Amino acid sequence: MKADLLIQILTDGQWSVTLLTANTTDYTPAFAGHRFKFYENRTVDATNNGILEKTGTWDASSTSMTTSSNFVGATHPLILLNGTWNITQSSSRIVKATQTNGTEVKTVNLYRE
Repeated sequence: MKADLLIQILTDGQWSVTLLTANTTDYTPAFAGHRFKFYENRTVDATNNGILEKTGTWDASSTSMTTSSNFVGATHPLILLNGTWNITQSSSRIVKATQTNGTEVKTVNLYRE
């Protein structure tokens, strides 16, 4: 997948979290009502029930198949998205990724609406 295609996929439409787990803890319900809009200038808006909650930064690399996000000063649940994620599957509507910090393994699934 070319970098511009990965950027194109992520910047097309709004995304929702359909799964977020950390080891055996399921944080998915905390993201109900949240939507994410990624922009080509590498900013991302997180809205909750249509209201802007936080603007962060993001990046992606097709070479390393990673994506990263940073919501400075974020609280739960947005803080769970901070860091670099290894993309395990992607298409025009779905991005699946994992992140490992010590013994904690997080899994996230994003769905484009």
